[in-house]
Amino acid sequence: MKVRSAEEIKAFCEKYAASLGLCVAEVEFKQGKNPSLTVFIDKEGGVSLDDCERLHNAINDPIDDFDPTFGEPYTLNVSSLGADRPFKTEKDFLSHIDKMVEVKLNVAIKGKKYYEGVLKKYDGKEIVVKVDDKTTLSIDLKTVQKVSDYIDFN
Repeated sequence: MKVRSAEEIKAFCEKYAASLGLCVAEVEFKQGKNPSLTVFIDKEGGVSLDDCERLHNAINDPIDDFDPTFGEPYTLNVSSLGADRPFKTEKDFLSHIDKMVEVKLNVAIKGKKYYEGVLKKYDGKEIVVKVDDKTTLSIDLKTVQKVSDYIDFN
């Protein structure tokens, strides 16, 4: 199935999202038996189900005219990024400076492949995470499997 690029679809959706105080973080198209287009949104303070519904209603008809699949059927979904979504963009990292993060590594550092700590620096090549008062790690991004928000279940 031929599909418009993610960049085109994202640009189309952004104007509708912005009018609702939302940001389009990314779009994803899954092909297969039941093709689907998912628009992932974000906003300061977090995304609610109502936010997803408002954007879905705002883009539902206009996106048909935009025709991202050139006439082929698909299901439109609008979703939050999810609490445990891995950081993918520079914005993801920079917006979490001085905040708690979880870091999963492909290669052990000091005998461990998992750390929790405060993200102190990101420069596109490495991150610096303050694990505790005595330990600050500089971690090459090539060794990182996943960096995400720290979730405290207490």
